Amino acid sequence: MNEVVDHPASHNTPDTHAEPPSPIETDALIVGAGPVGLFQVFELGLLEIKAHVIDSLPVVGGQCVELYPDKPIYDIPAVPICTGQELADNLLKQIEPFGANFHLGQEVQIVERLEDRRFFVRTSKGTEFITKTIFIAAGVGSFQPRSLKVAGIDKYHGRQLFYRVRDPELFRDKDIVICGGGDSALDWALNLVDIAQSVILVHRRDEFRAAPASVAKMRALCDDLRMQCLVGQVSGFEDNHEALHRIKVTGGDGVTRTLELDHLLVFFGLSPQLGPIAQWGLEIERKQVGVDTEKFETNVPGIFAVGDINTYPGKKKLILSGFHEAALAAFGAAPYVFPDKKIHMQYTTTSTKLHKVLGVESPVFD
Repeated sequence: MNEVVDHPASHNTPDTHAEPPSPIETDALIVGAGPVGLFQVFELGLLEIKAHVIDSLPVVGGQCVELYPDKPIYDIPAVPICTGQELADNLLKQIEPFGANFHLGQEVQIVERLEDRRFFVRTSKGTEFITKTIFIAAGVGSFQPRSLKVAGIDKYHGRQLFYRVRDPELFRDKDIVICGGGDSALDWALNLVDIAQSVILVHRRDEFRAAPASVAKMRALCDDLRMQCLVGQVSGFEDNHEALHRIKVTGGDGVTRTLELDHLLVFFGLSPQLGPIAQWGLEIERKQVGVDTEKFETNVPGIFAVGDINTYPGKKKLILSGFHEAALAAFGAAPYVFPDKKIHMQYTTTSTKLHKVLGVESPVFD
């Protein structure tokens, strides 16, 4: 049962070793390891609230790292320019003092309210938590690769058909066909051209969504006969029921061509899916979670939503807006974690207590 119901009680690379015995007890559970989820760790840490972080992706950084790790970001306060990867790396450095634990490559599937008002949570990998608060920082949802819509070809997924590249050496001296017209398709075509036996890029049109420099380099390689680029779409394949041998590509001219290959790489982008979050009993509007603007709390007490996943009057989908929401959400969560403690506003510039939490020396002012 995924809905929140009353139920009887019963690390800069994050540490992702074998899961400890379940259930793991924590003050806060953050769903989403993108920039806002990472900054949520920081804001909670300043209030001495310990957090665990879950993400469906196998890496930290969310959309910034998965979709545009090398593209520049210009609207982070006091940071004139940084890439998505640099932003994630800097946030990981910033939260090091708080020792957050990361649980990657899994998504939350079950959320149940316990008699003591905490939450029982179980992930798709069977990891279990008992947490006082939950923070949904899932961006626009978990990202799933857009698949190739050719009947029957999915049986080769993970063997000859790939939507992500984990080990480029797998393609050494192989005949590779790459489908797509965005940065990922162009980047891997350029990266594999010196590794593979041959590289053919297939895109439905002769215009690309990738960086102009990448497109220019790809066209130059084609002119030098080091790779090929075909306009068309995969319309079929040939196999012997054990291995994929050829794909059929139908061009805009209606002509279908057959390409021999060892591996097929497909980069059609990632599709955000709200997933099990939609079954948690939250108020959802157009695949976004409704929150108040005082604490960014949902209609379920103790569950907060920050970043692109939430909605409220005047909402702007900006990273800096998510950072603001994370700060207020942390203060909103404090009474659930420390019900008998009065939370005072402190500043990292002057608070010796926060300096101790951060592991830095307090400055001496004349």
